[in-house]
Amino acid sequence: MWPWLDRGGRFSPLKSIVFALLFAPGLWLAWRLAAGQLGPRPINEIILHTGLWTIRLLLITLVITPLRQLLRWPQLVTVRRMIGVAAFAYGAAHLTAFAADKVFDLGVVATEIVTRFYLTIGALALAGLAALAVTSTDRMVRRLGGRNWRRLHRLVYAIGILGAVHFFLQSKLNVAEPIVMAGLLTWLLGYRLLPDAVGQPLRRLAQIAGLGILVGFLTLVGEFAYYWLAFHADPLRLLAATFSLKAGIRPGWIVLAIGALATAAGALRLPSAARGGLLARRA
Repeated sequence: MWPWLDRGGRFSPLKSIVFALLFAPGLWLAWRLAAGQLGPRPINEIILHTGLWTIRLLLITLVITPLRQLLRWPQLVTVRRMIGVAAFAYGAAHLTAFAADKVFDLGVVATEIVTRFYLTIGALALAGLAALAVTSTDRMVRRLGGRNWRRLHRLVYAIGILGAVHFFLQSKLNVAEPIVMAGLLTWLLGYRLLPDAVGQPLRRLAQIAGLGILVGFLTLVGEFAYYWLAFHADPLRLLAATFSLKAGIRPGWIVLAIGALATAAGALRLPSAARGGLLARRA
């Protein structure tokens, strides 16, 4: 089946748009390479950006479930596999670029992966992504059986954690985006652990709001603790930076904002009766 068609063989605007967008980062990177805009070490830039898009797309696959539930948009599930396969493709490009940087000396590549902890973690994450990509087809679902297929694809949670750790460890000084990614991953995993609230939309909304606040606070504390423990930074200066825009918006505030957006999306899509009850409580 062509990726821009739905299961009925009809043209799907949603799948077509997502399919096209998945190529955009790679094409943009290729254009910059051809135009000589990747600086004096272009392979390093390719390694960086393909790795970034691997973890970003991996997180987007995890976003699909809460987003389709909050927005009541079940069609979103049709693009999840496509995005997951794209995450593997960018991960494979990431590894290929790393091998190119070592002049494709596979012995050196293997030694680096085995002896450098963060590379070992990244390789394990990519191996997991490969397993999910290979088994992403309907034929493999039938061959494995639905239950076994779902069990295998729950590996995506462990892969997400490994990817976040790899991203953080290789980032060295600039850890703002890795911390944002870690906060979002924590929110996404926490969402899946929320107590059952079937038929209780207001309770679910309260859970989502509480989760956003908790994870945002943990992200702020996590960044504070990292700079304090790793660089022995002055706690008062760290606290001042948290509430100042001079150093940029801190990861915790970004995670808090995303949690607030998720809560707002859930509130806007509440059933009319539940929305009326919420407005009555406010009054």
